[in-house]
Amino acid sequence: MKPLAQPAPWRRVASDVALLVALGLFMGAVGPFGSDAMPSATRYSYWTACIVGGGVIGVAIDEIVGLRLGAFWRRVAAVSLLMTPLVALYVLVVPGQMYGTPFEAWHLRDLLWQVLVISALVMSVRALVWRRPRTVVETRVVVAPPLPEAEAAFRRRLSARRRAARLIAIEAHDHYLRVHTDAGPDLVTLRFADALAELAGAHGFQVHRSWWVAADAIEAVRWRRGAGEARMAGGLSVPVSRSHAPVLKSAGWF
Repeated sequence: MKPLAQPAPWRRVASDVALLVALGLFMGAVGPFGSDAMPSATRYSYWTACIVGGGVIGVAIDEIVGLRLGAFWRRVAAVSLLMTPLVALYVLVVPGQMYGTPFEAWHLRDLLWQVLVISALVMSVRALVWRRPRTVVETRVVVAPPLPEAEAAFRRRLSARRRAARLIAIEAHDHYLRVHTDAGPDLVTLRFADALAELAGAHGFQVHRSWWVAADAIEAVRWRRGAGEARMAGGLSVPVSRSHAPVLKSAGWF
């Protein structure tokens, strides 16, 4: 069970009381265990007294014992079981005194099951209310810009218009490369293996037998049913093969 949120003590007490009162009014409206036969005013006051008083007992036990139990449902179950005898006794004594009902100890045994059910409900609602939201940690791959000389030799092969453009990806064809840049594609006569050698010091990944991508141009990577796809800057989609996927996985993309 995740740790319960910890607001200021007085706010937590006020919130617990408000929650118990709301649950008491709800039980008064539902009228379980034959209490729907009571007059409305009596029924609402009876259930509010039972839920608030019994809830205080449960909260006290939860604060003392529940914190050591950890798991959510184990904590709720343990606290509900521990509070049941005390709450059943309270239900016999206190609300009974409110309406002049004589104390009859033999009713205690009959009340235990009903009190356990209600106690589990009340403590479950309280635990869910105070449960700390799941912490979501967003991670992002931070890629340092490549050194100018890392791409210099390869960039000299590009046309003058694209030589200084942002490099996005390289796609291998039979005897030439299609170089994708933010200034448009360019065709270069060069073997893919030689291009990889010239870009060995650049920040990028070979993601397929015929594709190389610049690391800082990757926007997202998806992997489904044994096949991957990298979405690049400019809307370009690049296939990611199973054999080359580990390099992207180690970089934190999926």
